[in-house]
Amino acid sequence: MRAGGLVVGRTFLHPAFDYLLIGGGLSLLFAAGVALRGREAWAAGPPAGLTLTAALPVLIFACNMAHFAASTVRLYTRDGALARNPFLTMAFPLVSLALLALAIAFPENIGAHLNALYFTWSPYHYSAQAYGLAVMYCYRSSCPLGDRDKWWVRAACLPPFVLAFLSFPASGLEWLVAPATLLDTPSLHAARQLVRIVLVVLTLAAPVALVAYFWRSGRSVPAISVMVILANGVWWTALSYMQAFVWVTVFHGLQYLAITSVFHVNERLKGPRNRRPWWAHALWFYGLCLALGYVLFQVLPLGYEAAGFGWAASSILVIAAVNIHHFIVDAYIWRLRKDPNYRVVESAA
Repeated sequence: MRAGGLVVGRTFLHPAFDYLLIGGGLSLLFAAGVALRGREAWAAGPPAGLTLTAALPVLIFACNMAHFAASTVRLYTRDGALARNPFLTMAFPLVSLALLALAIAFPENIGAHLNALYFTWSPYHYSAQAYGLAVMYCYRSSCPLGDRDKWWVRAACLPPFVLAFLSFPASGLEWLVAPATLLDTPSLHAARQLVRIVLVVLTLAAPVALVAYFWRSGRSVPAISVMVILANGVWWTALSYMQAFVWVTVFHGLQYLAITSVFHVNERLKGPRNRRPWWAHALWFYGLCLALGYVLFQVLPLGYEAAGFGWAASSILVIAAVNIHHFIVDAYIWRLRKDPNYRVVESAA
């Protein structure tokens, strides 16, 4: 049996691009800066000379808003999308808009639950993306995964979600337990704190345990598959929860835009009538994502405001509804089995 371990693996474009953007390398550097300076200092403002916080609105527009739109752009620009997913492409947007209208009309009832669902689902979505990317790079690097292997990879991705589920206020456990004040009893509060500590340890230890699992079976695993799991875990442990919800969306959005653009460009370059270079397809795809993101997050709330609803409630609930739409669409467009996505995973870079 040959010795296992970590390998660079087969990337899509270049190891620097894949590891920094898709693998989460940039976010790990950012988290290291936060850890060195301390959470409290970062809450007061960025270090001298660092303008990331000042640039946050631009980053949210360029990465976060665009990435939510990217799943929809990806859905409708794929060949045969309407025939393959008629409900998802034609009926589901109307269902989402109807749910959003109800939430805005009844913000204290339906709207509050919609927002809580968004905050509860988001960490799971990030863990699911980490799992999908980890498995994708294993496939691409000729690292076969059986059902048991996939179970261990998924198990390594889930602790950050459980940690957020137990920790984030007004969502997760606090949303599902009625009344939430039950969680403030001394015994339950102490138990909750203990479980949080255990989950932080599991979150950071899981990537190491995954490497050990493959090593024991004499197999090598792509380092980027482990890095993407580690990055998702660090997002929820090195940062406070409010910082995490802000910055995770930026780095997750950057990660998502990078991999989605790779798949879009790859498919367009192999089209029988293609005459454009790769960068033209990439710019066109990203431009559509930016435009749609602006419409969804800036223009759509104005429509509800013009209808007589408040701007603040409209904006908050539009964000929640767009996120949930994105989560559901995302689950369909990234399926690999019997799907054109798998051809891109296996194809040459």
